[in-house]
Amino acid sequence: MIISSVSQGLLWGILGLGIYLTFRILNFPDMTTEGSFPLGGAVAVTLMNHGSHPILATLAGMLAGCAAGLVTGLLYTKGKIPTILAGILVMTSCNSIMLLIMRRANLGLLDIRTIQDLLPFSKDLNLLVIGFLTVVLVIGLLIYFLYTHLGQAYIATGDNPDMAKSFGINTDRMEVMGLIISNGLIALSGALVSQQDGYADVSKGIGVIVIGLASIIIGEVLYSTALTLLERLIAIIVGSVLYQFLIAGVIALGFNTNYLKLFSALILAVCLIIPVLKDKFFKGVTLSR
Repeated sequence: MIISSVSQGLLWGILGLGIYLTFRILNFPDMTTEGSFPLGGAVAVTLMNHGSHPILATLAGMLAGCAAGLVTGLLYTKGKIPTILAGILVMTSCNSIMLLIMRRANLGLLDIRTIQDLLPFSKDLNLLVIGFLTVVLVIGLLIYFLYTHLGQAYIATGDNPDMAKSFGINTDRMEVMGLIISNGLIALSGALVSQQDGYADVSKGIGVIVIGLASIIIGEVLYSTALTLLERLIAIIVGSVLYQFLIAGVIALGFNTNYLKLFSALILAVCLIIPVLKDKFFKGVTLSR
């Protein structure tokens, strides 16, 4: 159970990293998440059912998410459609696209080799290793990107768009780029989770934005002091793993699994309220001898 929760937390943590790029850096509430996550899984699973190599299928799922992010970005920057509405339009469209790709509402991976089957260890250990390696790779690439001139321009766009424009930064391009990268990571998470679960489903994206936000908020609650960029990204992964342990605890207590979305929302609400309560009742309080 511990290994399973950690491996799931690592895979879902990639979703949190993707949401962080838009929600925290760009201040962009991107609803595309609930479409790009299952889209990545749908593309990967469909390709594997047609004989594609698991790694190539996973990368194709990631590219599908990038395409969804691109459409949202163009609707927002060129079409001047409000952020939330642009995301909702693409999210809704993804549902039909997934049905077109899979030809059905869900598609399984029965007796089909998945990415975790490429490793020689046990199933649970394979999932853990795949999750760990993917998280390390994604965080490494994000750190490299965000410390480049392009990455700093992207961060500046989120901090102060007007100031960024005054320095000659094309903020529209930065926002489109951020949405492409974000939804690519979200679709990557969806592709890996679908392989872990053994199937893809068009309804798999319902409520995933809550899971991603929970990872971010739990990480911020645990590490409320100033963090470096690397520490912040790691905190999101830690938050995702802890969230999976919380969900596993809810299941272990015998609660009906049909209500997991409700428990997810409650966990997120509590985590959002904790900083407010700390500021209200414990502001300035320090431990002394």
